Amino acid sequence: MAENCCYKDVLPFSAMVAVECTNVVLNILFKAASLKGLSYYAFNVYSYALSTLVLLPLAFLIFKRTTELPTFKLSLLYRILLLGVLGSVAQICGYKGIEYGSATLASAISNLTPAFTFILALIFRMEKLALKSSSTRAKIMGTVVSISGALVVVLYEGPTIISTSSRSPQFPLSTSLSNWVIGGLLLAVEYLLFSMWYIVQTQVMRLYPSELIVVFLYNLCATIISAPVSLMVETNLGGWRLRPDIALVAVVYSGFASAFSNIVHTWGLHLKGPLYISMFRPLSIAIAAAIGVIFLGDALYLGSVVGAVIISIGFYAVIWGKAQEEEEEEMKEDCGFGNLGSSSDGKTPLLQRYEVEGM
Repeated sequence: MAENCCYKDVLPFSAMVAVECTNVVLNILFKAASLKGLSYYAFNVYSYALSTLVLLPLAFLIFKRTTELPTFKLSLLYRILLLGVLGSVAQICGYKGIEYGSATLASAISNLTPAFTFILALIFRMEKLALKSSSTRAKIMGTVVSISGALVVVLYEGPTIISTSSRSPQFPLSTSLSNWVIGGLLLAVEYLLFSMWYIVQTQVMRLYPSELIVVFLYNLCATIISAPVSLMVETNLGGWRLRPDIALVAVVYSGFASAFSNIVHTWGLHLKGPLYISMFRPLSIAIAAAIGVIFLGDALYLGSVVGAVIISIGFYAVIWGKAQEEEEEEMKEDCGFGNLGSSSDGKTPLLQRYEVEGM
């Protein structure tokens, strides 16, 4: 019982907190590496390629030892290719957005993911718009509030709250308003694409429930897709050169951190669902702000704080609405089987299940 609780509750919680920390550190390292001249196209290719190499032996062992996996069909390959396209384009937009803005801005905008997922679910008719339902109203209000908070973060800077007096000339992190807006828009596009990525990834895991193999194939496809495109777009060889400085550290760290993050997210989607994965997004704002101010000399502005608070409120409104919707669905299911009796653990007894199947 204790081991089961640890696997289903303690371990996912600890893993998600660790993922948010590693992602924030990755964003900050990339920001420092880009200021040293490393191209975001090159960084994207290096990150995917190294993640693929890290996952190759693990995926090979899992594939050899597991005999219960379903047949790998062509439709599954198409979905994994789509994951590669969505992921690589999203990463390019994200790294360029961080280059224009900051890691704190990226962490704030990342909280739009549940709102984007809700909008996409409505567009693709995966979710019904029941305005009389409190859960639907909460998700609509949360989406509007989240987008409003993102606009505040992007368009309103405000006075400086925290500013380091001694800034290193090697890290000129002061950003003009136009660059800040462009960075915010690129980051919004990134998390819109990642919302699509989560939806497709959930479908892939239902078809092929092996996290390591799916993540390995995703990174391999993303490397194959992004490498030629990046080579055509980034013709400056200096942007591809790795020197023994912060750029090399960022690339090596990104390979392991991206592999770890993708595995944990895929495992979490399989174990807990996208709702649980999204709950930890606001944590990254505080981590990014603290690390950015302490280590990179980033200034913390009032607009970023106010906008991040508004986004977080909208974020938790969407999450609450989704949780309420799941509770309502469970209550409907319970009511549907209420005339057949009840069980102490909330599950349909075996005899009753046979009676229902026989109807």
